[in-house]
Amino acid sequence: MTQNIINILPELWTAIGQTLLMLGVGMAAAIIFGGPLGILLFLLGPGQSLENRPVHAALGWVVNTVRSFPFIILLVALVPITRAIAGTSIGPLAAAVPLSVAAIPYFARLVEQTVREVSRGVIEAAHAMGASELQIVWRVLLLEARSGLILALTVQAVSFLSYSAVAGVVGGGGIGDLAIRYGYYRFETDVMILTVVLLIAMVQVIQIVGNRLAHRLDKR
Repeated sequence: MTQNIINILPELWTAIGQTLLMLGVGMAAAIIFGGPLGILLFLLGPGQSLENRPVHAALGWVVNTVRSFPFIILLVALVPITRAIAGTSIGPLAAAVPLSVAAIPYFARLVEQTVREVSRGVIEAAHAMGASELQIVWRVLLLEARSGLILALTVQAVSFLSYSAVAGVVGGGGIGDLAIRYGYYRFETDVMILTVVLLIAMVQVIQIVGNRLAHRLDKR
């Protein structure tokens, strides 16, 4: 272990915590808001029980518009909203605001695509037995698609781990901030390598845990 790495160890642990905080808030927003939005997009789609083409098109347009923004531009564009919500535009909690805004439509599309894979026959059978829309969502769509939803959440977590690093570059804190301040501005290559290794390790852990959980829930 080099002297540079020893010197930054206290900051390193703080940076890891900040990265996990940003990722945790973003993923929580994705599940709480993006999940229901994805289900709604599915139900409003062509041939579904709540089919409504104008509303589906409007929601789809909003989702696609937010998803089309490069994250760094979205982060800057949302500075006024971030200040209003978090009271500041810097720090991990502030960075979690644009992360959450980006995560919601991203996960909504993943959820919509995943539940589309549920057999239409199963859904029609549930309707025939008199199940309500809420029962179909909970007992059919989410139950049948649970393995795919875990994999979708895993994909999202991996993607937004890199987003959190980008947020760190513009004052959000976390591993990205550490890499820029020490690895780039101070030319401490060993620190830069360490941050890259940490991010790779975190991605591997997320992917392994997600794959195993999805495999366990897959009853096919």
